[in-house]
Amino acid sequence: MSTRLPNGGRLVDRSSTVKFTFNGKWLSGHAGDTLASALLANDRMLVGRSFKYHRPRGIVASGAEEPNALVNLGQFDSHEPNQRATTTELFQGLTATSQNHWPSLEYDAGAVNGLFSRFLTAGFYYKMFIHPRPFWKHIYEPFIRQSAGLGKAPDPETRDPDTYEHLHVHVDVLVIGGGVAGLQAAKAAGEAGLKVLLLEQTPHWGGRAPVDGGEIDGMDPDTWVKTTVEALDAMENVTLRSRCMGAGVYDHGYVLGYERLTDHAPKAGGPRHRLWRIRTKQVIAATGAIERPLSFAGNDIPGVMLASAVRDYLVNYGVAAGHRTVIVTNNDDAYRTAIALKMAGLDVPAVIDARQTGGGALMATAKALGITVETGRGIAKVKGGKRVTGVALCNIDGGGATLREIECDAVAMSGGWSPVVHLWSHCGGKLTWDAGRAFFRPDPQNAPTGQDGAPFVTCAGAANGFLALKDVLEDADYAGKSVSKAAGGKPRRFAAPKAAKTAEAPIEPIWLMPAKAWDDLRMKAWLDFQNDVKVSDVQLAAREGYESVEHTKRYTTLGMATDQGKLSNINGLAILADSLGEDIPQVGTTTFRPPYTPISMGAIAGEARGEIFQPIRKTPIHGWHEENGAAWEPVGQWRRPYCFPRKGESKHAAVTREVLATRTSLGLLDASTLGKIIVKGPDAGKFLDMLYTNMMSTLKPGKCRYGLMCTENGFLTDDGVVARIDEDTFLCHTTTGGADRIHAHMEDWLQCEWWDWKVYTANVTEQYAQVAVVGPNSRKLLEKLGGMDVSKEALGFMDWKDGTLGGFPVRVYRISFSGELSYEIAVPAHLGRAFWDMLMDKGREWDATPYGTEALHVMRAEKGFIMIGDETDGTVIPQDLGLDWAISKKKADYLGKRAQERSHMADPKRWKLVGLETLDGSVLPDGAYAVAPGKNANGQRNTQGRVTSTYYSPTLKKGIAMGLVLHGPDRMGEEIPFMKDDGETVVKARIVSAVFYDPEGEKQNV
Repeated sequence: MSTRLPNGGRLVDRSSTVKFTFNGKWLSGHAGDTLASALLANDRMLVGRSFKYHRPRGIVASGAEEPNALVNLGQFDSHEPNQRATTTELFQGLTATSQNHWPSLEYDAGAVNGLFSRFLTAGFYYKMFIHPRPFWKHIYEPFIRQSAGLGKAPDPETRDPDTYEHLHVHVDVLVIGGGVAGLQAAKAAGEAGLKVLLLEQTPHWGGRAPVDGGEIDGMDPDTWVKTTVEALDAMENVTLRSRCMGAGVYDHGYVLGYERLTDHAPKAGGPRHRLWRIRTKQVIAATGAIERPLSFAGNDIPGVMLASAVRDYLVNYGVAAGHRTVIVTNNDDAYRTAIALKMAGLDVPAVIDARQTGGGALMATAKALGITVETGRGIAKVKGGKRVTGVALCNIDGGGATLREIECDAVAMSGGWSPVVHLWSHCGGKLTWDAGRAFFRPDPQNAPTGQDGAPFVTCAGAANGFLALKDVLEDADYAGKSVSKAAGGKPRRFAAPKAAKTAEAPIEPIWLMPAKAWDDLRMKAWLDFQNDVKVSDVQLAAREGYESVEHTKRYTTLGMATDQGKLSNINGLAILADSLGEDIPQVGTTTFRPPYTPISMGAIAGEARGEIFQPIRKTPIHGWHEENGAAWEPVGQWRRPYCFPRKGESKHAAVTREVLATRTSLGLLDASTLGKIIVKGPDAGKFLDMLYTNMMSTLKPGKCRYGLMCTENGFLTDDGVVARIDEDTFLCHTTTGGADRIHAHMEDWLQCEWWDWKVYTANVTEQYAQVAVVGPNSRKLLEKLGGMDVSKEALGFMDWKDGTLGGFPVRVYRISFSGELSYEIAVPAHLGRAFWDMLMDKGREWDATPYGTEALHVMRAEKGFIMIGDETDGTVIPQDLGLDWAISKKKADYLGKRAQERSHMADPKRWKLVGLETLDGSVLPDGAYAVAPGKNANGQRNTQGRVTSTYYSPTLKKGIAMGLVLHGPDRMGEEIPFMKDDGETVVKARIVSAVFYDPEGEKQNV
C-alpha cells in the first residue's frame, strides 16, 4: 500500500519514476526521493533490527541523526554496509538490503535475545568476564564475538571500482551549514569582499525553513533561499558546495570537508567522494539543531518518529508516515507537524502535550483546525510490534495508570531541540546549559574573542541556540559581519533580513513518561535505539556507581552507536542527572570528536591506492638502474636496486658477483637515498651533542665522525656519519628510511624543548646525488678523472673535501661501509646521472661493477658493521651491540643517557652482539633463536639468543651471521644450537668475533 499523497512534495519530481530494490523486491520512487522517503512511500515501516535485542526498527529521523535505517548498499565490488537510508539519494537500480537479522528481516531468530533483556542489562559484558570460568569463556565469548558488528563487510577479494580525491583550499571564511543561517552568514561575509566557502551536507539549500514555513523579507522561505543562493552564485569570491559535510575542525583554522560527488549518480563518472583539506581564517558553524525524542515505553516501535521528520517527509516528499498520527510533545514546535498533517487531509486524533498549561499560538491554530489537544498528559506505552497500532495515555506526573487508548498507525514525538555544537566543541569550545530552553549551547564566554574555545570558530543561528526564524537570521547576519571584520574584511551595513516571530510557550523538560514510571515501563523506554540502551540501563549504571557521564557511556554503550548519540545523549544525560540527584550541568557532557558523521575509507585514502599507495621516490640515477635490469627492493618510499642480474643469472649469483668484483677491483653504489640533514647555527654543536651518544661539538671542519642516535627511552634509533662543514654547520647522514623521521625528531626537540637554541635544520636528501666508489681500484678511478688530490695523505680516512672530479663539482667523503678503500661522492642532484655515466665509462678499465643493497649488506656484515632495523628492533641499546666506544664519557647528558642507566638496561643478562659461524658452513635462518635447556611458563623452549643478520659470504665462502646472545662476548668459541623455521631442526653455530673480514682495517685505510 502506497502512503504517497496525491500531491505535494517540494523536492520530488513526480514525472520521473525511479526503480530500486529492497531485500530483493522491486519498488519505485521518484527523482528527488531519499531511500528512506521511498521506503515509507511503499509502506515499508520495518527497515532493520537493533544491535543487542534484534528488536524491530523503523525510520525515526530524516537526516544524518538517523540511528535505525542502516542498510547495505550495492553488491559485489560496490557493496557498502551501514549506509543511512535517510541520507541516501534514490537512483535508478539502487540495491539495498537490511542488516542484523537472520534468516529474514520479518522473522529474526536473534529476537529471542529480547526474552532475556532483564538479564542482559547494562554492564552485562563486563560482569560476564570478571571471573570467566571455562564454560563462560568457551560458550559465551565466541557467541558474543560472532554477534558483534553491524552490516556485512565488503568482500576482501573485490576491489573498489570507484576513485576518490583530496582537494586543498585556502579561504578567509568557511561557513558550514547551508540553511537560512548559513546562507545569510555567507552573504554577509561575501559582501565584505572576503573569499568564502559555504558547505551544505544535503543536496538542498535552506535547511528547515522551507519546511517550517514563515516569511523572510516578504517572501516565503523557498523563494528567499532561491534568491539568496543566486546572489551568492553571482559572487566570484564565494564558492558553494552541496552534498559536502563539515567533518571536523582542528587547530590553526584547519577543517576537513567530506563531499559525496556521485553517490546519487553512480554512472556519472569521476571521483565518487572528495576530502576537502581547508585552511581558513574564520569558521562559522551554522549547523542547525536536532530534535530530541521522548522516552516512553515502546518509543522504538516502527512508526514512532520525530515530529520534525514526519513533517519533512510530508512537505519535502509528499509521504505520510501514517494516516492517523498521534503527536506527543513538551514544546510548541510539534504543533507545526500536527497542523501540516491536518492541512494535508490526514487524521491527527490528538496532540498529547506534557505541559500542564499547553502551548501558545501554534496550539491555538491546531485547535482551530479541529485537532484535540490533551495537556498534562503523556504516553504510558505504544501498542504494536512491527508497527504502531495505538497508544495508551496517562497523566504525565502519574505512575503510568492508563487513562484511555487511541488507535493510530504513527506517533510523532518531540522532546525539544539540541543545537549541533559538535564543530564548536572539536577545538575545545565550552558549552553552557540553557535551562529555559533545555539544551546545551555554545558558552558566550568562549565566543571568538574568548580564550578557552577555538578563537576562529563562531556558531550562528540554531547552532548558537536561536530557534525562532527572526532570531536565527539576525544572529547569522551578526556572525557573518563580526567574523568578516576579524578576517580582515569590510562588512557592509545592510540590515538583517526581516522575519516575523511567532510567540511560543516555553518548553517543559520531560525526560520520561510518565515521570513516576514503574520498572516495567522504564525497562521498555529506549534512549539509544541502535544499541538498545534503555532508561533503566542508565539508572542502573548510576546505582552501581558510574557517576561520570563518560563512564556511564562506556558501561551502557549509550551514544556509542554509528549515530554517535545525536538523538540519545542529552536524554541519557538528563536521566543520569536525575538518578544522581544532580543538575544536568554538573554531570557534564561526553566529548564530541570528529568526524561529525562517518567518512568513507576511500575518501580518507584518496588517490593513495594501488601503484600510488605511497609516492615512489627515485634517485637521479634511477633511470640508469631501470635501463640496466635492476631488481628492485622497497626501502621506505624509495626503490633501491637489490642487485643487477645479468642475462640468465640468478639474484644470488648476481650478489656473489657484485661482492667479489667490489672486493677485488671496483664497485659503484648509488647511495643517493641516504639521509642528508644540515644542522646550522651557533648552538649546532651543543644540539648534536644532545642528539648523539658521542661528542660532535669537538669535531673539526673537514672531518667526519660516526655517531649513534637514541630515543629518550635509550633505544638505538639511527646511526650515520656526521661531517663538520664549518664552525656553525654540520651535515648529518642518516639511514635511507630514517631521513624524514630523524629530521622530524630534530625539529620536535628544537620546537618543543630547546626552542631558544639558535639552531636551524634542513633535510637536503634529494638535493644531492651520492655515489660510493668502492674497492682496491677506487682511488685509481678518481685519479683518472682528475681535478683533486685523493691520496691518503691529502684525504685521509674520515676526512672530506670539496673539489672537482672530471669537471663535476663534488664533495668527497673518505668513509667506508664495506671495509674496502672507499669514497662517497656527492654532486648536485641534476648532475647525478651524468656523473654516474662518467664513472661507469671511465671505470671500464677496472671492470666497474654496479652493486645493490644486498651486496652492500653482505659486505657490511663481513666487516661486522651494524644495520639499523637488522641489529636493532626498538629494544636494543648501543651497549648491546658492543658500541660502548661510541658513547662519550665526557658529556653530562644526551638523549637516552638516563634511560640506559636503569637497572634493566644495565642488566648483565642482556643479550650482546657476536658473530656466528655454522659448523657445516650453511646459512642460519634470519631471526632464528638459539635454544637453551628447559622450557618457559608457556611450555616453549628457553632461548639464549637470536640471529639479527645472516648471509652467505662469497668472500669467505661460507655462511656468516650476527646475533644477540646471552653473555655472547664472554663465550667465544662456544657452540650453541639454533632452531630452524620448522621448529624441529637444530643447527649448531660457533660464537666468534662479529668482524669476519680484515679485522685490522688495513684495506679501508690503504
